[in-house]
Amino acid sequence: MALRSDNLHSTMSKYLIDRIEANPHITIRPFTQVTALHGSRSLEAVDLTSAPPAGTRTTVTVPTTGVFSFIGASPSTDWLRHLVEIDEDGYVLTGPDLPSHDPLPFETSQPGLFAIGDVRHGSMKRVAAAVGEGSSAVRSVHQYLATIATT
Repeated sequence: MALRSDNLHSTMSKYLIDRIEANPHITIRPFTQVTALHGSRSLEAVDLTSAPPAGTRTTVTVPTTGVFSFIGASPSTDWLRHLVEIDEDGYVLTGPDLPSHDPLPFETSQPGLFAIGDVRHGSMKRVAAAVGEGSSAVRSVHQYLATIATT
């Protein structure tokens, strides 16, 4: 497990940290980033580059068939502020959370622009939920496209 920071304690629940730390099959690598993906037809390995604050930068290649990226709980939506309505925590307002117009499900304050997953205000912040929202948002996109085609 590659961590950009020095530990897990500021990023996730204690019960999950306890399970990770107790698992002998998980190695935690602090101050480490995935810097390359390798494979011909599918993922075969990743390069992990470690750069401790007071150490030497090193890269190791680790065999793997999958990568899960958890980038944190901050939505990083500052670049969207001039386009759509965002709540005080930086999450994009969609659907019924918008007072400005009668939006479709997952539609932002910018008609025809949709948001799903962790970036959305009120989302469940789970991968499976984002996948479900994505498939549901497709219906809204089709509905929006049908509406603008008739105008």
